[in-house]
Amino acid sequence: MRELVEGLSDAQLAVPYEGGINPPLWELGHAAFFYEYFLLRERDGIAPRMPGYDEIWDSFETAHRDRWKEGVVPDRETAVEYYGGIMGETRKRIAKRKLIPEELYLYKYCIFHQHMHLESLLWARQTLGYPAPDCMKDWEDDGRRGKRGEVRVKGGRYPMGRAAGTKDYAAEGFAFDNEKPGFSAKVEAFTISKTLVSNGEFAAFVEDGGYEREELWSHGGRRWREEQGQLWPRYWRKERRGWERQVFGRWVALEEEGPVVHVSYWEAEAYCEWAGRRLPTETEWEAAAGGKKGRLFPWGEEMEAGRVVMDGEHFGEVPVDALPDGATPEGCLQMIGTAWEWTSSQYLPYAGFTVDMYPYMSTLQFGYHKVTKGGSCATASPLVRSTYRQAYLPDRTDAFVGFRTVAK
Repeated sequence: MRELVEGLSDAQLAVPYEGGINPPLWELGHAAFFYEYFLLRERDGIAPRMPGYDEIWDSFETAHRDRWKEGVVPDRETAVEYYGGIMGETRKRIAKRKLIPEELYLYKYCIFHQHMHLESLLWARQTLGYPAPDCMKDWEDDGRRGKRGEVRVKGGRYPMGRAAGTKDYAAEGFAFDNEKPGFSAKVEAFTISKTLVSNGEFAAFVEDGGYEREELWSHGGRRWREEQGQLWPRYWRKERRGWERQVFGRWVALEEEGPVVHVSYWEAEAYCEWAGRRLPTETEWEAAAGGKKGRLFPWGEEMEAGRVVMDGEHFGEVPVDALPDGATPEGCLQMIGTAWEWTSSQYLPYAGFTVDMYPYMSTLQFGYHKVTKGGSCATASPLVRSTYRQAYLPDRTDAFVGFRTVAK
């Protein structure tokens, strides 16, 4: 995380206000504050490393826009020193004691919270047009492909979410409060696409006047479209030689077989109307990804390298039918990684929901956001599983979000 910040110049650190991002130095301090507050202070009783800064580093004490005010966030040297000091103390703590299950859960919570902010730093660089991060690699295509088309998912009862007591990572697997308590859902049979919607498929919608056809857009979608004034996705442009997309400040030829990303819920909804299809519900998506046994991953119970596009290595150039080893038994491809996937479901608590150690991790998003599933190319691979729930406002286009469709 420090490398993503230290690699920026002073001018790049002075980012303009943008609703979907945070000042990079605030991101650094906020991630460190989690470790300091929940581990070093609450467990060991140490004094604050930066007295008076709790309200600055706590995301629910300092309003989003206030983080840009002069003098609120400290300078680079101070923020980096704070981050390095807290990380150093945390490593010492791990080295000198045997962790009890409750502490292990707290460590995982803090690490996964940090992973979330790693992703937000990556989409901030895309938003601001900064150079690609050092973690980005060239895609080496082995030519292997899964089959395109659709999968019929049988009706019946499917497990959703995680068990209410899922806290001890080593014994049961980690889960955030929004994934709990797990339950059994009755799902009617449905047919879902094996692949994410590709750039080429979405370009056909654009070229057919999709953004201008009123009948394709819902009331919310028309409001969003009028406010944005867009006629194609956020990072696209049309040149004489064809469509291009912007990737970390560079314009590249649009990869027709790559996934469409950085599209809002409203754009996905309008595309579905144009295509005579719809978005999956959250339960349908999880049923397709986890099956009737509730697999943690489409292929089984363990995250495995080579099955996914994650960890900031690739950003939108991988074909939607690549990585057949990551498919579900029925053939759905890239349900983990590549792009967060819009569902039609509102982000709401499960029946019996109770908050975990950080009361604002989920509660402030309930009701106003849509559920996205699966993780993205910018998501840290240890963070995501089939049950993981991410919340995005339907207007968002800065995050790495795409979608797949279901037959009506």
